Amino acid sequence: MSVFGTMESEVRSYSRAWPTVFTTGHGALLRDESGRSYLDFFAGAGALNYGHNPPELKAALLEYLSGDGVTHGLDMNTTAKRAFLERFRDLVLVPRGLDYRVQFPGPGGTNAVEAALKLARKVTGRHAVAYFDRGFHGMTLGSLAVTANPAKRAGAGVPLPHTVPLPFDDPAQDEERAVAGLVRSLDTAAAHAPMAAVVLETVQGEGGVNPARPVWLRTLASWTQDHGTLLIVDDIQMGCGRTGPFFSFERAGIVPDLVCLSKSLSGYGMPMALTLLRPEYDVWKPGEHNGTFRGYNPAFVTAARTLELFWSDGALETRTAALGERVGGALARTAHRYGLPAPRGLGMAWALPFDRPGAAREVCDAAYRSGLLLETAGPHDEVAKLLPPLIVTDEQLAHGLDTLDAAVASVAGVRTLAA
Repeated sequence: MSVFGTMESEVRSYSRAWPTVFTTGHGALLRDESGRSYLDFFAGAGALNYGHNPPELKAALLEYLSGDGVTHGLDMNTTAKRAFLERFRDLVLVPRGLDYRVQFPGPGGTNAVEAALKLARKVTGRHAVAYFDRGFHGMTLGSLAVTANPAKRAGAGVPLPHTVPLPFDDPAQDEERAVAGLVRSLDTAAAHAPMAAVVLETVQGEGGVNPARPVWLRTLASWTQDHGTLLIVDDIQMGCGRTGPFFSFERAGIVPDLVCLSKSLSGYGMPMALTLLRPEYDVWKPGEHNGTFRGYNPAFVTAARTLELFWSDGALETRTAALGERVGGALARTAHRYGLPAPRGLGMAWALPFDRPGAAREVCDAAYRSGLLLETAGPHDEVAKLLPPLIVTDEQLAHGLDTLDAAVASVAGVRTLAA
């Protein structure tokens, strides 16, 4: 372990929460060099929706590499890219009636957001972009400027101008009041400066798993359309089936102008990102936005195979919805038992909130000691976030939920509230 502390930057975070050395991963399990297994309800912060080393994807990747398939191709045409584009068109876009051009902006989610912000400003000729409290969109300067977390914004070291914070949907308000408040805040922001875009996660991830209600999302989409403002949906963590449908915005019946994807897009945890854009907004000049690693062909291979395996029918979406109901029910029982706030989530993205800042960190640490990996969320580590792989078995899911309940009990240290 000493080499990590002496050689690696102090910026590391997850390795501090889980102080072991992992060696192998399969499905929903990780194993460390001592031979201990851990049930992974972190899933690479949502980059491993299909688990560790899915065998069919590994086989496709090994076949491609053993045949000397092109690995690095910038934005050149390759067979791997063609296969991915065809599968994405036929299995994702066409069945949903979506007409998007596909831009490969770089290897990570923040690259997709940067491209979307630049393009929105280029298309509209405006500077201001609105974002929402508790939202997270990346750590490069443009993405950070539309990220709400004050500690992360402070790390920029420079002002982050031309952005406007807005209040996110508040489930404590009735729908009519929440919608009226949204329109009022948008009108106020636009009165100061016409907005190029509004960017949001329809289900906030790092901010604490906060789903926006469909009527609130439809109101936002309508307002942007009426005001010549582009709607950017950041589906980096909540897309690729995490909430059930392939895109998290499908439940609201809206069609964003720009969509950002990454994380589980490759299906294998490899770097890959997309910015989807309506054809009429594809006004880039050749090379105007580029990057050395915007076309990683091994990721194209596994991404294409992922779409064939998991998105040729509705089986995964149906199972994710069913598993999500189980998770929600189990978390509700835990919350009632220990007097906690109600859980919230969609599909296989769930939050167990706590009243005390830092309590979620204590619970996640206790879960780790029992062999369960969980991430905290929220601005004060007040939420335990569950992102199990979508392929988790029924037995693994039940075991993980029981382990979490026991971890809460060990931290609560009080008499249960349930009969």
